[in-house]
Amino acid sequence: MLFRRRISASFAERLRVLLWPRRSFSRSLRYFSKRALRLKATPHAVAAGVAAGVFASFFPLGFHFIIAVIVAWLIAGNVVAAALGTAFGNPLTFPLLWGASWETGKLILHEQTIHAPTARLGAMLQDLSFAQLWEPVLKPMTVGAVPLGVFFGLVFYGITRWGMTAFRNQRLRRMAERSGRRAVVPASGNSGSTVR
Repeated sequence: MLFRRRISASFAERLRVLLWPRRSFSRSLRYFSKRALRLKATPHAVAAGVAAGVFASFFPLGFHFIIAVIVAWLIAGNVVAAALGTAFGNPLTFPLLWGASWETGKLILHEQTIHAPTARLGAMLQDLSFAQLWEPVLKPMTVGAVPLGVFFGLVFYGITRWGMTAFRNQRLRRMAERSGRRAVVPASGNSGSTVR
């Protein structure tokens, strides 16, 4: 296969690149933004897809790609842009996203939240009991994920739609300038020459 590595990366190397990119975070961010800008879809479809991916990143149970695809389909978003939008949730941002979702969920639910002691929470995590984890942890996180996901999804929708429109207008201007330069015939030379 073309451009394949001679020696495949080990699991530890792939995990390290996932947590800390080879070049820099700004280069990775530019890469994702260029991928989104070059999608062949309407600005609304791309922006809605990115918003769906950002919305899905706040949920605690995983399945972010599935949630993003469903939301993108409901709001006429682009599925590839939704997959790119899920990169908003990554190992570096998950503690912030899930912590904010949990605190927001506790504020929304008020006294309905059961306050579990730390030792009991550790035992529940060790047993991986979904029924025991739902009330004190997962329910507030899921409830808090909805308003935060909607808010940040709308923010990213606006940013992406503005960026798509500006990028496409700039590209159209560049193409018009290039075609204008090709159509100009030089003043010197014989008058019978034509530009093809």
